[in-house]
Amino acid sequence: MLQQTTVVAVQPYFLRFLKLWPSVEDLAAAEDARVMAEWAGLGYYARARNLLKCARAVVAEYDGRFPQTRETLLTLPGIGPYTAAAIAAIAFDQPSTVVDGNVERVMARLHLVETPLPAAKPELTALAEGLTPQKRPGDYAQAVMDLGATICTPRSPACGICPWSGPCHARAEGRQADLPFKTPKKPKPVRLGIAYLARRADGAWLIETRPDKGLLGGMLGWPGTDWAEDAPVEAPPINAEWRDPGAEVRHTFTHFHLRMALRVADVGMEAVPLRGRFEPDIRRDDLPTVMRKAMDLVT
Repeated sequence: MLQQTTVVAVQPYFLRFLKLWPSVEDLAAAEDARVMAEWAGLGYYARARNLLKCARAVVAEYDGRFPQTRETLLTLPGIGPYTAAAIAAIAFDQPSTVVDGNVERVMARLHLVETPLPAAKPELTALAEGLTPQKRPGDYAQAVMDLGATICTPRSPACGICPWSGPCHARAEGRQADLPFKTPKKPKPVRLGIAYLARRADGAWLIETRPDKGLLGGMLGWPGTDWAEDAPVEAPPINAEWRDPGAEVRHTFTHFHLRMALRVADVGMEAVPLRGRFEPDIRRDDLPTVMRKAMDLVT
C-alpha cells in the first residue's frame, strides 16, 4: 500500500485490511471484488490484484509462509526487485540491497554521480550494494531509506545533521541540492472519454466491472467509451434520454491526463441495459477515485 501512496492515506486502509483479513490465508480466500472494493481510493489498482495473487501463491505453494530469499520472493506475483530486497532484508535479515528513490538520491549525492536518472539506476544500485552490511542489513536498509526521506531530502537537504556529511562528495563541492539529475519527462498526453451514469427508479445505478487487465482492472465503474486522444464516439449502454450535465471529470493517471464527459439518465424499472448491470447498493467508497468524481458531479 505504501508504494506510490502516503502514510496518512494508507493508515485507515491498512487497519481495515488487517481487521478483515488478519492472515495471508484469510486474504487468499477473499473474494476479488471485495478486495478491490476495499482498495478503492488508493489508486494503482494493479497492486491490489497482485496482492491477492501473491497471497494465494504463498498459501498454495509455500503453505502460508513467505519465502525468505530475494531470488525466491521475485517469483511471487507483484513482487519486483525493490520489494523482494526489502522483505528479504527487513523481515528475514538477509544481506539484500534495498534501493528506492530515497536511496538513489543518497547514493547520487554521496558519490557525486552526475549520470541522470533513470539511466543512472544500475550505477546507483551497484554503489548501494557496496555499502550493504552483512550484519543487521534490515536495520541498515530502513536507516538509509529514512536518511533520504527525512534528512537527504530532494530540496534543502539537512546536511548539518547528516551522519554521512563528511564523506559526501556532493556536499564537498556544494552541489548536493542539484543531484540527482533527471532526464526531462515528456509532457503527458490528454485522453478523452465519456461516462454514462444511469439511475433506475428504485435508486439502483447502472454499473459494470472493468476487465481484469488494464487500467482500473477488476474495479467497478460507469459504463463508457474507451479513453483515447481522439474525440470519443457516443456509445450509450442503455436506451434512454441522456442529458449532458455540463460538467466533465478531470483526472491524472501516471501516463496521461483524462478529460471525461458525462451523460446522465433516469430510467424506469423495465429498462434493460445493453452493457453492465443495475446495483441497488453501490456506495461511493466502492468506486475508484475517477469514478467517484463522476458520481459527485451528478448527485
